[in-house]
Amino acid sequence: MRMLPRPWLLAAALAPLQANAADVNAGPPTALSVSLYRAGTRAAEALELDRLRGFALVSERRQVRLPAGESRIRFGGVADGIEPASTIITGLPAGVLEKNEDAQLLSPAALVAQMLGREVVLVRTQPRTGVVTRSPGRIRSATDGIVFESTEGIEALRCSGLPETFSFSAATELSATPTLSVLVRSGAPATATITLSYLAHGFDWTADYVAHLSPDGTTMDLGAWVTLANANAVSFPSAQAQVIAGRLDRYADRDVAVPVAKPIIAQCWPRGTTTDVAAASSLANGAPPYRLEQSIGIADVRDMPVAPASIARLVEEEQLGDLKLYRVPQRTTLTSRQIKQVRLLEQAGVPVQLIYGADLVANQDRPWLTAAKTLRTKNDKAHHLGLALPSGRVASFLSRGNTLLLLAQAPLRDIAVGEQFEIGVGESADVQLRSTRGPDAVNRVEIHNARSSALAFELRLRLDPGSQLIAADHPVRTRHGQPVFEVQLPAEGHAIVRYQTGQPRQH
Repeated sequence: MRMLPRPWLLAAALAPLQANAADVNAGPPTALSVSLYRAGTRAAEALELDRLRGFALVSERRQVRLPAGESRIRFGGVADGIEPASTIITGLPAGVLEKNEDAQLLSPAALVAQMLGREVVLVRTQPRTGVVTRSPGRIRSATDGIVFESTEGIEALRCSGLPETFSFSAATELSATPTLSVLVRSGAPATATITLSYLAHGFDWTADYVAHLSPDGTTMDLGAWVTLANANAVSFPSAQAQVIAGRLDRYADRDVAVPVAKPIIAQCWPRGTTTDVAAASSLANGAPPYRLEQSIGIADVRDMPVAPASIARLVEEEQLGDLKLYRVPQRTTLTSRQIKQVRLLEQAGVPVQLIYGADLVANQDRPWLTAAKTLRTKNDKAHHLGLALPSGRVASFLSRGNTLLLLAQAPLRDIAVGEQFEIGVGESADVQLRSTRGPDAVNRVEIHNARSSALAFELRLRLDPGSQLIAADHPVRTRHGQPVFEVQLPAEGHAIVRYQTGQPRQH
């Protein structure tokens, strides 16, 4: 028994598949709830199943029949990334004496490792004749391949060039699915309904938005999806799912190892071609490629306008202390190694203001650069919104006839209700600017508009620490502690902004 470094006793107990009289298998979950928390360090990049840094709180309801005395309850099919120290079990007639985690899974490599030094039979088949030969012997090593010893000597498996496999009848102590077991004591036989709750790694979620800008640039249709990811080898069917937005103060002293079914790697007789290596490696590890399930997936969302409101009920927002909880109204299945989406928001006719602008570091010469475009609106009922928007990515589109064109993809931070926010929609080559610094320390910014219509432009300055704006020939206001010039550019015209900075006066 291998002791795990947990706050209390956690043994990686390899319970036999042939359960003894003291072992009790809990029934399958009759009710499931999965609450997903985002990775605190992840930005707005896409989710990758092999690099999920979020986690989930899983709650299961199961039934179990307990005999009198001590018994070991085995909970099969828990998440691979379970943190046994976080396990909470309610509904037992007596307390829990011990918790154990089965950390080894059934796989070809694990079976071979279990049979090291034991009697096995090597079975070889002649491809042409179909003749089968059986050679009794022992497995001596399985580190970088399999070394087999028989009366004929020592050889490496698959180096004969013949189809070969092992046959043995000894009972294995490996589990086909991740298993948690607890030792309990009951004064009398009882049937109990147990609630098992635990934290688990291998989950994450994000939000994906689609903004469909109107031809005149005054309104947009905004749709959003909550993207859920489960990298575990275990599925959670018909679960009540909810996601939690906000920064959670959580400390993990180390990474939790997730059980993986390991492959057998034979160094002799490579098969296929050099282009087959990646696919063969994926199949050998027993890890199926993830799939995206939903009537409209991530790739589809980026290429389509906002879907009509009749496709599904929307995710419902609730307050959870200083965090936001978004509850999926229908039960959903979080399939093993799957990324899927559920609808968060769909709102048409959101009023927006199209802003052209640029950020400049003060007191520096800059050659011609292209202006950025942003859509500005406010997250309130007057602007047809009013739902706290979790951070994610926004794909912006514009219609040209019957064609929908992608304008930009940009990150979106967490947006509170009542807060003004912006969505980046790319750059405009028709609006450019440059900055020069004169010998008299006066900065000159030229802004040119090649468009056939007038437009509003924002010049945002980044001042050096300790400096301030002391003179300017255009009105200026302050945003986030930095000066902003609001300039009206005439059609096919230009404007010049002059300013000077200096140190604040000492009194």
